[in-house]
Formats: sequence, structure tokens, C-alpha cells
Amino acid sequence: MKFEELDELFLSPTIKPTFERVHVILALYMFGENREGMGRYRLQKELLIGEGTARSLIKKLNEKIKFITVLDKKIRKGHVLTEVGIKYLKEIKSMIPIIKEVETSVLKEIIIEAENIYSYFCLIKNAFHNITNGVSQRDAAIKVNGSGATCLVFNGKNLIFPSKSHSKIGSENENMILSKNISAYFESILLEENIKLEKNDVLAIGAGKSPQRARLATLNAALTLL
Repeated sequence: MKFEELDELFLSPTIKPTFERVHVILALYMFGENREGMGRYRLQKELLIGEGTARSLIKKLNEKIKFITVLDKKIRKGHVLTEVGIKYLKEIKSMIPIIKEVETSVLKEIIIEAENIYSYFCLIKNAFHNITNGVSQRDAAIKVNGSGATCLVFNGKNLIFPSKSHSKIGSENENMILSKNISAYFESILLEENIKLEKNDVLAIGAGKSPQRARLATLNAALTLL
């Protein structure tokens, strides 16, 4: 997915927007979760952007690509997704169906510095073949001031770290298999959301010094795999 529909948001004859693609996509997820409306101040807080940037993003989503609208101008409940916005979000969620916070303490096997750090994960469907060496995902997380990111792959039976060659999912002897506790933890979260792990699915796990920062880092890492 190349997100061409979003290109118009970044066109400007004067000053380029200070938000990035990850902010736009996360905003759509947030609007999707807040169907009764979400205002600029809430969006600013969740996306970790400035007041002017939040105002610009909402204006462009509303006026340029018609993804959001105000239900009732007399009632200040914020903006909601339009039918066009709902359809576009559905397309994104077919590839990234979940963005969810996880207990960092459970992930000590994965995260080196597990103290004072928050973690999120995304599921990216059938994305194993888009992993190269994992550096792109880490760099994407750091680009939005996250602490880093890593990927896990479902090989049809277990969650594993990708093989060193990244050309195929190797046998379980060639990969580091996660403990059953961690695999069961993620599978239980996905089960609650009625999501099934399938072979070649990838979990991107990102970390940050706040929940909002960890969420941005995780989603930005996940977007490199589309």
C-alpha cells in the first residue's frame, strides 16, 4: 500500500506540513475508535504534535480529502470519520488490524531496557517477506523519538525471531523461538479481538518513554512493512 490518497495532505505552495504519514494514519485509527467525535486537543495529545499542527491536520483531513467531518456544528463533539474515511481505514486495518499497548514486563525476553518504558504492538498481515534486516523498523521507531522496535514472525506454529538470512522462515532450530508465555500472551490479546495469527504474519513491537510515544514508534515501524 503506497498511501497515494494521502499525498494531497502534504502538498503546499508555502510551508510543508510538520506532521508525517504516521500521524495521519494514527489519527484515522483514533477517529475510528471515537465514533462520537474527537476534538483537536485530544488529537494533539494523542499524536504528540503541536496545536497548530493538529489544527492543520484536521483541516486538511476535512477539506482536502474529506476523510472527517463535524456531525453537528452546534455541538462541540469534534470530528468523526466520513464514509470515505471509514472505507479507507478499513483498507488499512485489513493489513494492520490492531495497535495495542502491551505489558512491558512480559517482554523482558525481547526488550533490553524494560524499566520505565512503555510498549505497543501492531500485527501486520502476511508481511514477513518485507523484512530485510530489521534496521528499517528500528530506525522508523527512533525517527519519531521512540526507543526502538523489533519484529516477530509467526511461522505457522510459533512466534519466532526472523532468521538471519530473512529470505525464508527457517526451521525452528535456525531461529530463536519465543517462550510459550510470550506467545500465549500475544495470542490471547489477538483472540480477544477475534484476530487469528497466520503464517508469515509479523508483530512489530515498539517502545517509548510514554504510551503515546510507544504507539507512534510501533506504527511507524509497522508502516515500513507495507
